[in-house]
Amino acid sequence: MEYISYEDFKKMDIRLGTIREVEPVPETDKLLCCQIDFNELDVDGNLKLRQIISGIHEYYPDYNNLVGKQVLYIVNLEPRKIKGLESNGMLMAVDGLDGRPVFLTPEVEVGVGSKVR
Repeated sequence: MEYISYEDFKKMDIRLGTIREVEPVPETDKLLCCQIDFNELDVDGNLKLRQIISGIHEYYPDYNNLVGKQVLYIVNLEPRKIKGLESNGMLMAVDGLDGRPVFLTPEVEVGVGSKVR
């Protein structure tokens, strides 16, 4: 294991987001393009969804069931192009006993966009 400093850890912005839309990325078997609500507003005061590409399609063939789920994301990663689409964050999950990703979710209701501390 490689250690990071506490200062490096504090730089990560981890927030709870709600999946609002999901669609498969064309010409791929693994990628889903997700529109995530972090309770962010654009310059006009309208709700702004953040696009995040996740390699979870093989585990969630019925991907529409993901809509409405609240999961954790790292939101301050540099944007990255994946199959021509910009991804603005990273989904956080752990490996389940069967190898499928398991989302980290709150046990009680919390506000969209809540920051992990």
